[in-house]
Amino acid sequence: MESFNPKAIESHMEDFCTSKRKRGIGEINSCEVSAIPSKDSSQRDSPLSESSDRRLIGKTDGELEENEDGEGGIRSLKCVSHGWISVIGRRRKMEDAVAVAEFDSYQFFAVYDGHGGSGVANACRNRLHRLLEEEVEGKVHRSCGGGGTVEWEKVLKTCFRKMDEEVGGGRTIEEEEDMEEGGGDKAVALNTVGSTAVVVIVGKGVVVVANCGDSRAVLCRDGGSVPLSRDHKPDRPDERERVEAAGGRIINWNGSRVLGVLATSRSIGDHYLKPYVISEPEVIVWERTNSDQFLVIASDGLWDVVSNEFACEIVRRRFNGQISRRFSDGLSGSSTAAEAAALLAELAIARGSKDNISVVVVDLRSFP
Repeated sequence: MESFNPKAIESHMEDFCTSKRKRGIGEINSCEVSAIPSKDSSQRDSPLSESSDRRLIGKTDGELEENEDGEGGIRSLKCVSHGWISVIGRRRKMEDAVAVAEFDSYQFFAVYDGHGGSGVANACRNRLHRLLEEEVEGKVHRSCGGGGTVEWEKVLKTCFRKMDEEVGGGRTIEEEEDMEEGGGDKAVALNTVGSTAVVVIVGKGVVVVANCGDSRAVLCRDGGSVPLSRDHKPDRPDERERVEAAGGRIINWNGSRVLGVLATSRSIGDHYLKPYVISEPEVIVWERTNSDQFLVIASDGLWDVVSNEFACEIVRRRFNGQISRRFSDGLSGSSTAAEAAALLAELAIARGSKDNISVVVVDLRSFP
C-alpha cells in the first residue's frame, strides 16, 4: 500500500505549481459543482432543488463565471455534496466528458473518456442519463403497496446498448452539427471513435456502478478503499479469453491492445472493432452502510499514476482539513468536494500523467 507523507506531497505539488506556467500544462479549465437536469427536475424534491440555476467555472485567476444554459443544455446547481474537475493535462485535445444529473430520488454521476475524438464522449454526456431515466421509468415494477424496485443490471445494460446504437448511426456527430449549421467541415467517422464510460447512481441505501472500459469508481469506506469497478484491460484474463473467442487478438503494441489498436476491451462506439470490443457494462449494486464516506470516480488519467488507496486518503484528509488547498489558483468559492477533486487532478499531473484527467468526488455522508 502506498504510504502517505503530507510533507512530500506538499513539496511535490509546490514544485509542480511553480513550474506548470513555464511548461504551459496542467491549468484547470473547469471545476464545477453541477447537475444536468432531467425533465421537470426543478419541480422534484431533492437535495439540489434549493440551489440556484447557474454554472460555476473555476478560472485560473480565481474568478467565477456564471453561464445560463438553454433548453437541453447543462444546468449547474450549487451543491456541497459533490464536485468535479476535468483538465486537458498534457494532451493536445480534450476528449474526456463529465455528467452529473438527478432524476426521481437518484443522483447520477458519470465520467466518459473518449478516444479517436471527443464525439462519442460528448454524446454520452448529453444522452446517457436521459436514456437511463426513460428506462427506469419504464422498468420499475410496482407492487400492491405502491413501492417499486429497479432491475439495475438489466436497465443499465439496455441503456449502454441503446447509447452504442445511437453513436453507430450512418452520420457522424460533426456531420449532424454541420447540417444544422450549414457548415461543411470534414468529420471523422464515428465508427472509428469511442469512449469508456463509468456510471454511478446514488440512491437511498444503494450505490449502483456500471463500468465499460478503464475509467474507475472507488468507494472510500471506513478508512480504506473498495473498488466498485474492474478495468476492462485487454490483458485481463477473462477479457482476453472473450476477445479471442470472438476471433480477435490481443497484441502488445505499446501495451496490450485489441488488434494492436485499442487499449481497452470494452467501450461505447468503436464499431470497426466489433465484435471484439463490446459496449456491455459490468454492473455492481452496493448496499450503503454508515461506514461509506466518499466516492471517487475518474478517468484513467488519474488511475494511471494514483492508487485507489492513495486517492481515498487524499480525499479523506482534504475533508478533515489535514491538507490545504493552497496549490490551485482558480477554485475560490468551490466546495470541499470540488477542491478534493482538483487536488487529485493536480497530483496526477505532478506525477506525470500524460492523459486528460477527470475526477468526480461525491460526499456520501450528505446523501440521505
